[in-house]
Amino acid sequence: MSLFWRIFSLNAAGLVVAAALLLGPVTVSTPVRRGEAVVVLGGLVLLLVANALVLRVGLVPLQRLGRAMAAADLLRPGVRAPVSGPSETAALITTYNTMLDRLEAERATGAAHALSAQERERHRIARELHDEVGQTLTAVLLQLKRVADRAPQELREEVGQAQEATRAGLDEIRRIARRLRPGVLEELGLSSALRSLAAEFTTHGLTVRHHVGGDLPRLTEESELVVYRVAQEGLTNTARHSAADRAEVRLQPVEGGVELLVRDNGKGLGGAPDGAGIQGMRERALLVGAVFSVGPGPGPGRGTDVRLRIPAPAGVR
Repeated sequence: MSLFWRIFSLNAAGLVVAAALLLGPVTVSTPVRRGEAVVVLGGLVLLLVANALVLRVGLVPLQRLGRAMAAADLLRPGVRAPVSGPSETAALITTYNTMLDRLEAERATGAAHALSAQERERHRIARELHDEVGQTLTAVLLQLKRVADRAPQELREEVGQAQEATRAGLDEIRRIARRLRPGVLEELGLSSALRSLAAEFTTHGLTVRHHVGGDLPRLTEESELVVYRVAQEGLTNTARHSAADRAEVRLQPVEGGVELLVRDNGKGLGGAPDGAGIQGMRERALLVGAVFSVGPGPGPGRGTDVRLRIPAPAGVR
């Protein structure tokens, strides 16, 4: 029964009973006697209680819907409000759930286009850095070498400093190009790319270990790129914000797919809201149907665990 008919039926029943009493032998004296006042007040209380119960039962699903709407997050899909209550309320909740389905599908499609364009732009910039800026700096190094050979003795030290600065800039350009375009991933595969990533982030203050399990199911190119980018972003956050001195990157087979774990022994998240890096990792995970989570580590120092579980493609074991 709809909420309208529930309330209408209850009020109609109360009015019918009141009319029957007025038309019947029941009368109210003037002044009102105590017994008559008790009967009238008792009937009024019963009618109010019944109205309150009907409204309470009818509005509880709306309250649950309100809480679900306040907690809705398109980066954590699949959470839906339970369909219950009168027909109008159930129809409203069903419409809201259908709207969430459409919004999640549209967001996934939009995010896929945006991330695809981002990867193309990364490749273009990396290619220009390597082919144009890198070659220009290499030519500058050669010119400085010729200048150093011909320069007077008192200028050779300054020319040597210019050579070192140019060489450092060239190395930095190459490092940025490698991070923008993971050539190791395309040429040698995911295992070698993760090994190279761990070596890249291993500095004087941070030691990164890596472990890639055997018998990994074959992943699609999109899934491998998501694994690499999530590992890269996780290690970037570790190096910049965690104050950790140890980290590990682990890729291992699990039931139905593979799991990536990026773990450090730093200061942890500390209740901070998700930043752009974590939101980007969540969006990448949604593109390949992966489950992403970030939270404190298991050790006494806690730290941070970044987990990405990617299902294996259908028909692949």
